[in-house]
Amino acid sequence: MKRSNFALRLQPSLMEELRKAADLEGVALNQLINVAVAEKLSALRTEDYFRDRARRADRAETLRILDRAGKGNSPMKGDELPPEWQKKPGSKVSVSRRRQRKSGVK
Repeated sequence: MKRSNFALRLQPSLMEELRKAADLEGVALNQLINVAVAEKLSALRTEDYFRDRARRADRAETLRILDRAGKGNSPMKGDELPPEWQKKPGSKVSVSRRRQRKSGVK
């Protein structure tokens, strides 16, 4: 792997925190900075990936799939909703479900 040098100017307080974190992690300061930069790049790429996927999504198809998911199958042991999440008799339908019904989305 080719290595490159970069002069990094940091606030003294940030540099001190980095040194402390590197000591606590038991790694060199350079290694900590490399990992931090790699993690940030990974997070940015992941955000871009999901944004792109969302742009290509077919909302109606997604709702259709979710609506039929699990139809006719009782929850398996451990999959039950907590009692406080279960629909109570006479409770109102959520706004999003009302919108789906009005738009004809199943």
